[in-house]
Amino acid sequence: MSLDEFLNNLHVDKGMASPSDWEVNWEDGPLPYKLYRGLPVIPFSLEVPLTLEGQGAILKRDLSTIGHFLWYVFGLTQISESVFPFNSTEQAVDLIHSFRRFVPSGGALYPNELYVYLKLENSPAGVYHYDAAHHQLVMLREGNFDSYITRALGNRCDVSTCFGTVFVSTMFWKNFFKYHNFAYRLQGLDTGVVIGQLLEVSKQFGFAAGVYFQFLDRAINHLLGLSEQEESVYAVIPLSENTTDLFTNGCDIEEISTATELCQELTAIQTNHYVRSRRIIEYPMITKMNEASMLESTQSLWKMKAKESINFEGQAVTLPHVKRLSYDLASICRKRFSPDMDFVLGKISQMQLATLLQEATASFSYLNDIDEAQEKHASRVSLYGCLYNVEDIPNGAYFYNSTAHELRAVYLGDHRLRLQYGLSGDNVNLLQVPLCLHVGGDMDHFKTQLGYRGYRIQQMEAGMLVQRLLLVASAIGMGGHPLLGYNTNLCDEIYKMESQGKTSLIKIPIGHYRNRPWLRGSLHS
Repeated sequence: MSLDEFLNNLHVDKGMASPSDWEVNWEDGPLPYKLYRGLPVIPFSLEVPLTLEGQGAILKRDLSTIGHFLWYVFGLTQISESVFPFNSTEQAVDLIHSFRRFVPSGGALYPNELYVYLKLENSPAGVYHYDAAHHQLVMLREGNFDSYITRALGNRCDVSTCFGTVFVSTMFWKNFFKYHNFAYRLQGLDTGVVIGQLLEVSKQFGFAAGVYFQFLDRAINHLLGLSEQEESVYAVIPLSENTTDLFTNGCDIEEISTATELCQELTAIQTNHYVRSRRIIEYPMITKMNEASMLESTQSLWKMKAKESINFEGQAVTLPHVKRLSYDLASICRKRFSPDMDFVLGKISQMQLATLLQEATASFSYLNDIDEAQEKHASRVSLYGCLYNVEDIPNGAYFYNSTAHELRAVYLGDHRLRLQYGLSGDNVNLLQVPLCLHVGGDMDHFKTQLGYRGYRIQQMEAGMLVQRLLLVASAIGMGGHPLLGYNTNLCDEIYKMESQGKTSLIKIPIGHYRNRPWLRGSLHS
């Protein structure tokens, strides 16, 4: 199978992406977190603040603060136990235990890991792994790596001015064991969700953060001691006191670095970590895609010009002006819930809809390394929605124009039943959902500019917008459930996306819900 066929199957024909006879070996599944053995550790304080309101102005840039920061980004926050009957006629039940975090993940498998390069007082400078299971840092390399990371980023960030750098990686087996090749699409989206959460938490802590999607992969993986057959970094995020430290005029710097040269500067490190799975099946298409997406030289770095905004000629519905939301992120994260069959149909006011769409898109703006200049640009992903039972808005499919804060009618009517038939599973009842949103993006996945790396960047940006939608939905008392198991062509047809060169990347039903019968316990003191 060619790489182009592989990506097309991931998006259009999911049945071709993975074998039909694939059986999940649950008893031999991996842990949802990585455990290193035999390395020095630095435990974090377990007294994590339960509110983040007003924290940014008073928090010090010390080890304790970094611990709180990482916990809110990707720490284990909750343990849950759900009961599912095998079928309606049997008395036996299946108990599902899972550790949860503040971000969603496909199947609650959490394929990502966080690594940090820190330079703080009262702790050794170096590269660490965030051990989410024990809420501690595991030291991988001690020393100052400012110059190394700066060159791996193409001299576009002076890392010496940053107190920390976060590396978000993906461990391929952690969700391949369940989803086979379809895991590749999930990994990009899951990474984006984590990045979206990291950026929101950074704002609360008063950190300036910028996202680098382009870097010398093998150099960064070598620094962290990662095996590229098992795990690879997808994003590098420097943290600083000021946004001006995050991006320089690196495009004008003619010094060229290569991954091969950088790797020769550091001795390889040998580590031992525990996965739990006794038998790990090979995933050649995922490693092949990962290799094809890698950058060997900083000459390959790209800037993307701003694209023209989408223009639909349908009837415009101007949404009411709403103020930016003010809420305690910690409280909203604890409240966030992904309803399955728990949606309950209710009326949605125009103010609720306007708040959801405006806040999610307004707060999505972020600093990154692929925009042409570090200023506000039209987003590369956009929002569409099938609306039902919304105050004074006809039922139908709409495109949301964030610049004008208006909806553009694309196809009026009640599309819930059609969308329900397009689902590949029956875990969500869309007849109970008033807002079925879709994130849209370019059909070519930026391949012309960014090669195969463009696909995973697009998936990450979609995931970042999804996390914003989920947080805002939680803030206004609703829940959202991201879905990938649906007929993409059907949704593209409803929104007439093909004529715009767009396609649907992910579905997010949002609405009111009833409480689920499960046991939950928070993991904090």
